[in-house]
Amino acid sequence: MVEIAFYQLRRTPLEKALPKLLEKVLESGRRAVVLAGSEERAEALNAALWTYDQGSFLPHGTARDGRPERQPIFLSTDDSNPNDAQIAVMVDGLAPADPGRFERCLDMFDGTDPAALEAARGRWRAHKERGDSVTYWEQNQGGAWEQRA
Repeated sequence: MVEIAFYQLRRTPLEKALPKLLEKVLESGRRAVVLAGSEERAEALNAALWTYDQGSFLPHGTARDGRPERQPIFLSTDDSNPNDAQIAVMVDGLAPADPGRFERCLDMFDGTDPAALEAARGRWRAHKERGDSVTYWEQNQGGAWEQRA
């Protein structure tokens, strides 16, 4: 059984919310792999991680950078775990074929997009049917995450 945490974006775009979650992953001493839907999306997130906060630094890389084993955060488009991450962050509706190889999976989706919301509901049901532990987090008015029932 794996823990799947659904993060419904309502107030901030992925490019603003993702860095804050990745900071928490690194603070916990874990590594993360971010599964993106395309090379273009991975590179856009790469750029966002470099520029999201002038006073912060998130060590990360993509396939273009190489040496994934040296990257605490690795942005990928395939279902591998090249940096031996404990946390998988899924965007664009992606999911690892075997989520059990991670301690925790974070499923981030645009809660203002009806199609993305419906697709996330389908993933939620599938995880529940498999017996995975699922939690749901929603952004409040200030953009902070609150766990919902």
